[in-house]
Amino acid sequence: MAKDIDVQQDWHVVDADNQVVGRLASKLATILMGKHKPTYTPHVDCGDYVVVVNAEKVRFSGQSIAHETHPYFTDKMLNKEYDRYSGYPGGRRVTTAAKLLETKPEFILREAVRRMLPKSKLGRGMLDKLKLYVGESHPHQAQDPQPLDL
Repeated sequence: MAKDIDVQQDWHVVDADNQVVGRLASKLATILMGKHKPTYTPHVDCGDYVVVVNAEKVRFSGQSIAHETHPYFTDKMLNKEYDRYSGYPGGRRVTTAAKLLETKPEFILREAVRRMLPKSKLGRGMLDKLKLYVGESHPHQAQDPQPLDL
């Protein structure tokens, strides 16, 4: 059984260019939870930090469609919906993945990973170790993140 003081957390960097959202999210969730380590313990945060660059270039599975701004645009981006609810009657707001990709591109991948993590304080702590960035650069060079081959 691993203990909090015994856990060694590494830093990894992942390029999300042309990666399918669900498949990438499941691999990231595994690394954030620490299930890739032999010392995995369910009640301890054993996972590593993950820096994801090019978060705006992820894609969904489905038939490719020509698009002006996004090189990997598919028909699923037009059909996939994200819901928000304010708590008031009539307060449900629905946004498509194509619209979110224009406004908040890192939200799509963060939401996919969040839904695969445990729904507890431990899971929220794991999600804090996920760093998503639009573009090639990130401010975590001092941590010396190692490239992760998925």
